[in-house]
Amino acid sequence: MGKNKDDYSTSAPMNTFSEIPTPKDDAEQIVAIKKESGKITGYKLSNGRIINKDESILLARQGGIKGVGISERKGEEYLKSLPDETEDNNLSNLPTITE
Repeated sequence: MGKNKDDYSTSAPMNTFSEIPTPKDDAEQIVAIKKESGKITGYKLSNGRIINKDESILLARQGGIKGVGISERKGEEYLKSLPDETEDNNLSNLPTITE
């Protein structure tokens, strides 16, 4: 269902993704991040739902989150904003929430 990173531009930022899922028409957008001890532990979606990191990766793979790709660091997968013309929607620039 998802596209391989090689299906996109060969620019350096796109090469940092291990997978770029294709979002469905009704895909949600991440509007805030949840942090604990400085680490991202989850995300708030545009429908108000809060999901943990593992759920977010699964949902992104299923096409349920738009604007993100999947990267890997030290054997751990995580979501990363797809490059576009603005930095306002980068995950690191989103508001932080607590539960």
